[in-house]
Amino acid sequence: MPGIPPTSPDPPHLSIVIPVFNEEGILHDAVGELCAELDHQGWSYEVILAENGSTDHTVELGEQLSAELAGVSLFSVPEPNYGRALREGILRARGRFVICDEIDLCDIDFHRRAMALLEHGHAEMVVGSKAMKGASDGRPMVRRAATRVMNGLLRVAVDFRGTDTHGLKAFERERLLPVVHRCVIDRDLFASELVVRAGRDDIDVVEIPVRVQEKRRPAINLVKRVPNVLVNLARLTYAIRVKR
Repeated sequence: MPGIPPTSPDPPHLSIVIPVFNEEGILHDAVGELCAELDHQGWSYEVILAENGSTDHTVELGEQLSAELAGVSLFSVPEPNYGRALREGILRARGRFVICDEIDLCDIDFHRRAMALLEHGHAEMVVGSKAMKGASDGRPMVRRAATRVMNGLLRVAVDFRGTDTHGLKAFERERLLPVVHRCVIDRDLFASELVVRAGRDDIDVVEIPVRVQEKRRPAINLVKRVPNVLVNLARLTYAIRVKR
């Protein structure tokens, strides 16, 4: 079944939200390949490109894709802010199920496995883990180490019990919307807050291993992200431990 146009009165079965920042090098091919794969799955779907602060031709390419492909839409936030873009994309989504994807992954195998769990009532949220047994993480060593350090910090700070929070996620939209509205952190740690709060709110969260092989270098330097991540980790700790 092809993608559902954003103006259609009939909501799609599945919404895929993809934050994008300075992705002119891979955007057209990645979205085209994703939509072709989704057409083969038989789901009605929409792909929401959540552009945030790009300075290259990402916006123009996204607009071109939305004109070419019925199920693709684009919106923009005015600053490079992954978490804000992801949150707004989830709130704009119309599907019964939502997948939070990454433009350099677009992992259709995760989509199939996650949807099988969700559609058969075996989970309310599925997290693709790069760190659990059975996963294959092909990213550079420094990025793999960063994931494990962040997971350790989250365990200490907010009693996180899983193995990963950032990256691929799928969930029942209506079940998770109250959690999304309660989240207060943006940028890199919105995704972590969403997963942490879901677990604390007795959402049935299931982790599954994923294979990660990125198609390009990260758009934002890892070292430059550290100060903001630490500040937001402190904010997240306060929000979870004190304000709740």
